[in-house]
Formats: sequence, C-alpha cells, structure tokens
Amino acid sequence: MAFKAMSSKEVTQKIFNKEKLFLLDVRNESDYKDWKIEGANFQYLNIPYFELLDGVDEILDKIPADQEILVACAKEGSSVMVAEMLSDAGLDVSYLEGGMKAWSEHLEPVKVGDLNGGGELYQFVRIGKGCLSYMVISNGEAALIDATRMTDVYLDFAQEMHAKITHVFDTHLHADHISGGRAIAQKTNATYWLPPKDATEVTFDYAPLEGGTDVTIGETKINIHSLYSPGHTIGSTSFIVDEKYLLSGDILFIDSIGRPDLAGLAEDWVGDLRESLYKRYKELSDELIVLPAHFMIIDELNEDGTVAEKLGTLFKENHGLKIEDENEFRKLVTENLPPQPNAYQEIRKTNMGKISPDEEQQREMEIGPNRCAVR
Repeated sequence: MAFKAMSSKEVTQKIFNKEKLFLLDVRNESDYKDWKIEGANFQYLNIPYFELLDGVDEILDKIPADQEILVACAKEGSSVMVAEMLSDAGLDVSYLEGGMKAWSEHLEPVKVGDLNGGGELYQFVRIGKGCLSYMVISNGEAALIDATRMTDVYLDFAQEMHAKITHVFDTHLHADHISGGRAIAQKTNATYWLPPKDATEVTFDYAPLEGGTDVTIGETKINIHSLYSPGHTIGSTSFIVDEKYLLSGDILFIDSIGRPDLAGLAEDWVGDLRESLYKRYKELSDELIVLPAHFMIIDELNEDGTVAEKLGTLFKENHGLKIEDENEFRKLVTENLPPQPNAYQEIRKTNMGKISPDEEQQREMEIGPNRCAVR
C-alpha cells in the first residue's frame, strides 16, 4: 500500500478535533519519555528505529490495521523507512513530515475573540512545545506578544490580515524558548517592549515596559494595559487587553502557576510570585479571560483549540491559587519543580543578545517540552 507524509498542521487539526491516531514513535526511549506528540485520543507505541532495521514483522501484531497510523522520528528519515516497511506489510501509514523538529516549530493561529470596534485577538498555539503567543489586530494595526523565533509565521499572518505590526512585547526574558520579538520589531520598524528589570544584561535597545504603561492599537484605540506581576522573573509583566483578556505570561497557567527559579533566585522571588497571584490578580475582575504564555498538557486546550479560562474559574480550580498558608506555598514552588528547560542558560543569553546561535543550533536548544510551571 502507499504511504504518505502527514504535516504538523494536519496532526494539529487531529488533536483539536480529538480524532483517533495510532502513533509509532521510533526515537530512542529516553527521547520519547521526555517529549512526545500528545492527543486526547491518540494511542502510542515506542520502538527505537535500530530495533526495526531487520524489518517490522515482530511488531505487526501491536499495530492496529483498522486505524490511521503515523510514524514519527527526530528528523523524518527513519520514519520514512519504517513507514515504507509497514506499507509493504499492507498497512495504510503516514510519516511525520519534518519529524519532531518540524513538530516543535509548528504554530497554529486560533481566533480567541472579537475586540471593540472590529478588532480581533489571535492566539498562536505552538502545539509541540506548549508555547502561546498573541496578536492584537485593529484597523490595520497589530501588536504582538511573546513571539517565538518562527518570525515568518507572524509576518505572513499580519500581511494576510492587512495589518502592520507596530508594537512587539515580551512579557519577560524567556528561558525556555528563543524570542522572535526583537527580530520582528527590526523587520517591521515596530517598537520592541521589554521589562527593564529583566533587561539589565541585554545588549540592544528596547522600550522599557513598566507597570501601568498603556499602548493603544488602531483607530478604535484597543487598549493594552501592562500590569507588573513579578515572580516567574523579577520583571514579569502581564497585559489586560480591551478590559476583557488577561495575558498572564508565565505567572499563571490554566492548571498550574509559574516557577520562580530559572534565574537561580527561587527563594528570593517566591514572595513576589505569591503577591502577584494572591494580591495583584485577586484585585482584578473574575470575568477576565486568562490567556497564558504556555500550556502544560493537551487537556488544557478548549474545544476550539484555544487555551483560555476565566480568572474566577482559575481561583476556584487551579491548585496553585488555593494555598492559604504562605509557608506551604513557598514549599510548593521551591521544592516541587520539574527539571529545568533544555539549554535554558543558553536560551537566556540568546534572548539577551549575548550570543547568536545559528538556526540549527537554535532548533537544538529548544528541542523538548516547556518546563515553565510548578508541577
């Protein structure tokens, strides 16, 4: 039977639609356990490629003949060879185009909602990495928040929407992925905003993003209001957009809260984290829709593919927002931390402008899951 390529976009749509898919991952077991494609109705089998060099006969009884099959590997080559062997055995099979490297880089724009005066807010879901970025559009003008290094996706989308990017924001100095914010600002002549408390070591010019700063977009003046909310980093800043949406950066997620240790200052910043979540956020309207900079698990995606929830709901359901005892909270966020992101020190230096790795090096630095949350 024939075998074919399946793009990351096609896999993403299967995840959004909660379709069934049998995934044969032929990477090494350690890589698979660290990070894999996740879908609510996916089934999995991990058999390293080197175990299949003599053929696939021994695993055929583990692979359903009545289900769509996808073979994935790191870069594509191994999955093509395995897919061909499975196809020769009579199975209808696809391989992941571009491998897990392509999966790590795919961005899927999803409309979150309408804004006053005909504006729109879009969430870019980096499905394989858990990163979330945003574009506010109004009357031919756009603002971008927490852009990834895949800059062409945002530039092409803005062009498609007939909008000029005039403002680019980073909520904080990222440690798990390389920011595309500065590069996009340079290409579009937009203003690049960065919290100054996170920018003490950067090597480039930026506009200081202070709490209380207001930026308006378009003729209808969609308001983007900055709220200083330290804790994940000392400069972490949230945004309230159109008095309806709370872009929380890496302070608050749907099912967890931000970790304070990625600059080695967990004990110093845990108090800031608690104050941001339990005081600053508590003073905000429960009706604000929280839009974080990351999601942790696929279950956090809504039916429409967005990652969003009302602030009031999170105060009721998010375990990180229900710890009354301050010492218990401090223990949670300093002792219950997952492994630090891959190459996070190099990523921070890249985002400071101190080093300039090439594209392939940047890919390698980012491979793996995001780890910005307290478990």
